[in-house]
Parts: sequence; structure tokens; C-alpha cells
Amino acid sequence: MTHRIAIFVDRPDWHARRLETAFAARGWTAAFISLRDCGFRIGEASGLALPGFAEALPDAAFVRCIPGGSFEQVTLRLGVLHALREAGVPVCNDARAIERCVDKSMTSFMLQRAGLPTPETWVCETPAEAAEIVAREARADSPLVLKPLFGSQGRGLKLIGDPADLPPAEDLAGVFYLQRLVPVAEPGWRDYRVLFAGGRAIAAMRREGVNWITNAKQGADCEGIPLDPQLARLAVAAAEAVGAGYAGVDVIRDQEGRHLVLEVNSMPAWSTLQRVSEIDVTQAIVDAVLASEFAGFMPQVPPLREAVGD
Repeated sequence: MTHRIAIFVDRPDWHARRLETAFAARGWTAAFISLRDCGFRIGEASGLALPGFAEALPDAAFVRCIPGGSFEQVTLRLGVLHALREAGVPVCNDARAIERCVDKSMTSFMLQRAGLPTPETWVCETPAEAAEIVAREARADSPLVLKPLFGSQGRGLKLIGDPADLPPAEDLAGVFYLQRLVPVAEPGWRDYRVLFAGGRAIAAMRREGVNWITNAKQGADCEGIPLDPQLARLAVAAAEAVGAGYAGVDVIRDQEGRHLVLEVNSMPAWSTLQRVSEIDVTQAIVDAVLASEFAGFMPQVPPLREAVGD
């Protein structure tokens, strides 16, 4: 029996096409769907409207990206993912994990709650409180990193050494996320991206930036590295702390040699990691997810009318 998987993506990119091929190699048929085109149909069989799945919901779903939009639009799109999970469809990553990772403050909270090493972080809304935090915590040799609460690929990062360096609240959508800058052990600026899937670390790379921002999209040089056991264990623990089935975990090594988790990305790209890896990263992700997240997938919950009788 062929299983059908919905891959949520706005436009089928390199990652989506690789996923389609990798799932096909394991006997799954993939359908690309944008969450923009999904919604609810209360009163109909499943209660959901997914293009290509009018007769039955997919056997599983893989979320490659969620399109941006208004608060209401994003809430609806996450609601569709929540509903799929409630209907017994395994979703990787499900809406809970995505919500925890998209919101950097919640990621930091979940990491600390799990007892994992992560930089000190402060999050607030008022400029006065942000200025007070900077005045108290920033030092000439140790500024704070200001990050957008929602953001990726190193965009919008800024070093803050003085309250006067803080931008207006409206430039940050009203939220100040401030994190301790971690001085690294090696010369230059380095950190690590570990790709996690299905309960294990898949591959890793070292990123060396031209400055303190080490994202590949910001010009960092990337090099594939063996999966150090300590690095792998920390990445697995971080991904599990936020409930992710697959994730990109960013880790930094400080001057004392300790590894700290910076972020967990619930919809990571891996094209750069593939370029510096010897394995087929996409197939490794799919195999790990099939063995763990989608193993023995749950039967779909029947519509309420059928479940309780007419």
C-alpha cells in the first residue's frame, strides 16, 4: 500500500524536491501544498480543506515552511497543523514545536527548563526596561546581542553595548530580545549547526563568520565535521526539549570549552550542509523521520458524526 504525505511548502524548492525523491524511495507519494490554500470545512467529513485530499486526509505531513502573513493568517495556518494532529495525522514538525521555535523567547525558556546550557537572555516590551537591562548587563568587552523575536538566517542582529544603541521599539515589532554574547574559544567567530531528525543527530558543520554573525546566508565559511558525541547529545536534547521531530540546532563553544545551545530551528534548510557532507542528508532525514515520527502512524479519527452515531 502506498502512503501519501503532504509536504507543506509555498513553492517547491530544492529541499521540497529532494524530500519528494527521498520519500518516493521509501514508497511514499508526496503532494506539495501551500498552507495559504488550506482551511476548515466544518460539517464536512474531515472538517479540513486540503488541496488533493478531498477524499481522505494524508497519512502524514512534513512542514517545510509556513508562509508569512497577518496574525490571523498565521494563526489559521498553525490551526490547520494543530487540527491534523488532532485528527491523528502525524505532522513533522507539528504546530506546537514550530510555535516554540519560531518564538526565540520560548525556545530559550524551554532550553533552560530542560537544564540545557544556553546564554543568559532577557525579553521585554518596554524601552525603559530594555535600557535598564543593557545598562546593568552589557560591558565594553561583552555587549548583548539584540535579535528579532521572529527571524532567521542572521538577519536583524545587532550588538548592544549601551542603552543608546537600542533601536526604537517599533523597529522590533515591540519586543526586545537580548542575549549574552558568547566569546568563543577558537580565534575568530565560530559555531556549529547540527541537523537532528527522528531522535538522532544526522550531520553537522562548523560555521566560521567574517564577523560575529556566523550564518551561511551572511557569508560564513562552512565545513562538514564528524559528529562529536558531546555535540550530538546536546543537539538531541535541545530538539527534544522543544518537541521537534527534525531541527537545526545551533551550538557555540565558549572560552571555557563549554557547549551552549543558541537556537533551535524547526524548519531548517540544509542545502549548505549537504554541500559539505558526504551523506545524502535528505534521505537520512526522511529515513529517521519514518523510523521515529511516522512509525506505525495513527489511524485517522473518524468524523464526529460517525464516531458518536446519528
